[in-house]
Amino acid sequence: MIEAELKARVRDPNAVKQRLDEYAVGRAEVYRDTYYDTSEGQLGARDAELRVRTVRSETETRSLLTYKEAKVDEASGSKPEHETRVENAEAVHRMLQGLGYEPVIAFEKRCRNYDVQARGRLMLATLVQVPEIDGTFIELETLVQDEADVQAALADVRAVLESLGIEDADLTRELYTDAVLARRTTGTRTDE
Repeated sequence: MIEAELKARVRDPNAVKQRLDEYAVGRAEVYRDTYYDTSEGQLGARDAELRVRTVRSETETRSLLTYKEAKVDEASGSKPEHETRVENAEAVHRMLQGLGYEPVIAFEKRCRNYDVQARGRLMLATLVQVPEIDGTFIELETLVQDEADVQAALADVRAVLESLGIEDADLTRELYTDAVLARRTTGTRTDE
C-alpha cells in the first residue's frame, strides 16, 4: 500500500479539532517512535525508513514495525508503506540491532486520531504535538493500492484539509526526525 499523505502546521488547533469532531470521535494516543538505520546510513541514503512504534491509549498498548520505501511523489513525500503489528516491541528492537541496524533517533508524539470517511475514502486525520518541536501539526492520509491513484488521493486529502481550514501555505514537508535532531543538536526549536 502507498500512504498518500499531506502534513501541515496548524494555526488554530482548537478550530481544527472542532471541525474534526464533526467528522468522527477522536482518540488520544501517545506514540513512542524509534527509527533505525545501518551505521553507514544505507536506509536514509535510499530514502527508506525503518521504525518501531509503540502506541499507548487509555485502553491498550500496541506496537508496530514499519518499513517505508522511497517517495513515489516528491511534492507530498508519499511513500509505499509496509506495516505489521508486533507482540513484543523489545524483542523487535533486539532483533533489529542483531541484524546490524542501530537506533538513529527516538522521540514521542502526542496524537489525537480521527478515522474520517470523506470523498469516498477512509482517511486517518492526526493532530500531532511533538514536545521537542513548537506548534501543532495535522497529518491526513489515505492508503492506495498503486502509484496511479496517488494524485487523485492527494487531491481528496487536500480537499478535506481545506474543509478543516488548512491552506496550501500551511503545508510542510518538514520531518519530525529532522526537527527533533536539529533541536537536540542546536538546542533551538524549529519554527516556520
